[in-house]
Amino acid sequence: MAAQDYETGLDRVAANHQPLTPLLFLERAAATFPDHVAVVHGALRRPYRELRDRCVRLASALAARGIGRGDTVAALLPNIPEMLECHYGVPMAGAVLNTINTRLDADTIGYILTHGEAKVLIVDREFIPVARAALAVSGATPLVIEVDDPVAPEAARAQTLGALDYEALLAEGDPAHPWALPRDEWDAIALNYTSGTTGRPKGVVYHHRGAQLLATGNVLSASMARHPVYLWTLPMFHCNGWCFPWTVCAVAGTHVCLRAVRGATLWSLMAEHGVTHMCGAPIIMATLLDTPAAEQKPLAHQVQFVVAGAPPPEAVLGRMKAAGFAVLHVYGLTECYGPAVVNEWNTAWDALPAGEQARLMARQGVRYLALEALDVRDPITMAPVPADGATMGEVMMQGNVVMKGYFKDPAATEAAFAGGWFHTGDLAVKYPDGYVQL
Repeated sequence: MAAQDYETGLDRVAANHQPLTPLLFLERAAATFPDHVAVVHGALRRPYRELRDRCVRLASALAARGIGRGDTVAALLPNIPEMLECHYGVPMAGAVLNTINTRLDADTIGYILTHGEAKVLIVDREFIPVARAALAVSGATPLVIEVDDPVAPEAARAQTLGALDYEALLAEGDPAHPWALPRDEWDAIALNYTSGTTGRPKGVVYHHRGAQLLATGNVLSASMARHPVYLWTLPMFHCNGWCFPWTVCAVAGTHVCLRAVRGATLWSLMAEHGVTHMCGAPIIMATLLDTPAAEQKPLAHQVQFVVAGAPPPEAVLGRMKAAGFAVLHVYGLTECYGPAVVNEWNTAWDALPAGEQARLMARQGVRYLALEALDVRDPITMAPVPADGATMGEVMMQGNVVMKGYFKDPAATEAAFAGGWFHTGDLAVKYPDGYVQL
């Protein structure tokens, strides 16, 4: 038997090869669990059937206005239902979603709008003042769509540019619109900008394949069963919410939206809706634990808290466990869709003293199932460092959840991928068991 025997007459055709994309997660959830609650926001309870129709309406309305493959649609929104809808409706139109950090100043937002070539800006009325200033300073002229969120403070809702209302835009759309899969899973799905602490931020381009794989990896790493209830403490503008807008729909979960993080509100929502999962930086843990005892609510079951950033100290881990949380430590960057490294917990460690458990949890961990390779290497020689827990090197990655590259910056892309690895810029050590630690 020759190698060509496994090639001849065995071509890729529509029947056996389709592009990977997270957009089909929503279609499946809506078809299988149409009446299951997909979105909670204030008094709103929106089932999957309606969420799917609104996303397709958005795609239809954008397409009717000439927005399509390769166009950028920017979103300046908090964690509200419309932000979730943008994660599906925008790429369903073939366009690329650029979620903008709502905490940025007008000059930086203006730069992002012009560098990203946004054709559309969807903005919550709370951020109209900074959007107005950003448009003025940059000279950008995207089609502006305003979101009037009924849960927003009245003062915020009073802000307006007199632009088209989001609900009016959706009314133009057709829920039967025949949206199409990407032509290629390598097509861009999102554009995210780095923090830009040393100059202008870089635009990081995600593709459909990577988004689908990282979203699926989240299901496995965060131990998500069917119908989880996810509380949106992590901004969706941060690496597309670590891909959880797609992850939660993959398992027909409920998105509990949240405009702002307030301790008492978090406890109330967790208790009322039976929250099972949430993500965030250590500051969210502090917010939870520092909430006055009278405002904390008893949890009916353990809540999985996925944390990235500085590892939580022993005392915080103990308090989180006592409060009903299981903590999962992850690590990643904008360039790898969010978390790509996870501190896989060995159950044998449960018997260790609390201090030793905290030391082990402080390590960033091992590669996500969705990441093909993780190593600590000498950035000059590219040789792996010894796995001795002491020799420093640079964290490097290879895999399908590494970005396409930096938008309109081939030199930076080439430098980041030098030697066939993505250079994170983070220094770390590698232990004998393969775990890495910054």
